[in-house]
Amino acid sequence: MCKVSIIVPVYNVEKYLERCLDSLINQSFHDIEILAINDGSTDRSLEILKKYESTDNRIKIINNSNVGVSETRNIGIMESKGEFIVFVDSDDWIDKDMIEKMYKFMVNEKSDMVISTYIREFGDHSRERKFNLPEINIYENEQVKNDLFRKLVGPLGSELSNPEYVDALGTVWGKMYKANILKKNFLKFIDLNEIGTGEDILFNIYVFNEVSKVILLNKPMYHYWRGNEESITSKYIPGFIEKRKKYFNYMKDFINENKLGDDFIKALNNRICTSVLGTGLVECYKDNNISEVEKINRIKNLLKDEYIDSAYKSLELRYFPIHWRIFYFFNKYKLAIPSYLMLKSIGTLKKII
Repeated sequence: MCKVSIIVPVYNVEKYLERCLDSLINQSFHDIEILAINDGSTDRSLEILKKYESTDNRIKIINNSNVGVSETRNIGIMESKGEFIVFVDSDDWIDKDMIEKMYKFMVNEKSDMVISTYIREFGDHSRERKFNLPEINIYENEQVKNDLFRKLVGPLGSELSNPEYVDALGTVWGKMYKANILKKNFLKFIDLNEIGTGEDILFNIYVFNEVSKVILLNKPMYHYWRGNEESITSKYIPGFIEKRKKYFNYMKDFINENKLGDDFIKALNNRICTSVLGTGLVECYKDNNISEVEKINRIKNLLKDEYIDSAYKSLELRYFPIHWRIFYFFNKYKLAIPSYLMLKSIGTLKKII
């Protein structure tokens, strides 16, 4: 038994793995286990894991045959022995006192979850996610539902002007979870082969439905590496539009089954609308094997899809900053060509920042 289980999915990250492991074994809080789940790596990742395992008995290697990050994390949950669970991606790293600070808040405040903000690391520069909040924020009962859970599903009203808050809520890294909440409710990650992306957000939606006290620390302690061109978020995902539809169906069904109410339905519709940005970037920017005409046709078909068309009918454009208001205006009225041109410029900009 230990106090904290750190679950680390590992797949072909030999360039970054030592940096990650060093940040874990050098934590100021020592009562941890590190579940390094090797998901069929073909590079030196397993060799590196064995080297660290030989010098630190808190590291446990679990070998797998490339089942994907979702199932890898599910295995980690099942194999974990800790009272609390933390997820760390193997190309990222954490501050040396992150586990200690989170653990103290979990125990002293009898919390179900502690959330930290994060820093995006680009190699030659860093960008901190900043929020207009105090350093320590405590949410209980209805506050969890209204201030965190619903916002995780999607933004309402003026929240549309600042979607970055949702980003911090959505990730599973940068959080500490009470293990028995995950285990007794059989909470699992959905396979990315089914939904494309967004497994973190879906998982956290399931979690937020079960927790009654959450602490958000407006202090970045997690370092999110954006320089890995081999990561899932850097690649084109075949069949992404259909997978995205399944993803939103999971959310819709969950809201209806749990009778979460109209605000959650409206929030989901807004998330569907704003997701056109990410879906469009995947379809038009990351796939370089098709012509521009075909990319425009993909946007046209995306905007004509019934569930997206329905969501856009209730989208309030007035809350967006002017540049996003223009983009979502194009989408709302199915203007595929200008929508594509904006996506193309956004894609180029994202590559350099």
